Amino acid sequence: MNGSVRVAVVRRTRYGDWVLPKGKPDEGESVEETAVREVREETGCDVRIAGERYTIEYFVGRALKVVTFFRMDYVADGYYVIDPSEIEEVVWLRPREALERLTYETERSIVRQAYKDS
Repeated sequence: MNGSVRVAVVRRTRYGDWVLPKGKPDEGESVEETAVREVREETGCDVRIAGERYTIEYFVGRALKVVTFFRMDYVADGYYVIDPSEIEEVVWLRPREALERLTYETERSIVRQAYKDS
């Protein structure tokens, strides 16, 4: 990534929206394990958590959804195949560019918090 800060932003196939990688935990998984696995599955890259957690809450219908994000470091491209029925495209953007691309204000707020110094 050329030593500059980049944010993974993915376009979901089903909705066509641009979001930060996220997903549901597998049974017995910690929030941290879920985050690393979901980034790997949605970007094809290995990462490690490198910062604090950021949480957003929103309603889907009548159900409250709580999503936790982490600032992460890119480790390496993996040999992981991204499921095209889930993710249509992955881009790595500077924080300012990610703010312009992300569909939802809740996720833009996460980027602002995590990269306020970038």
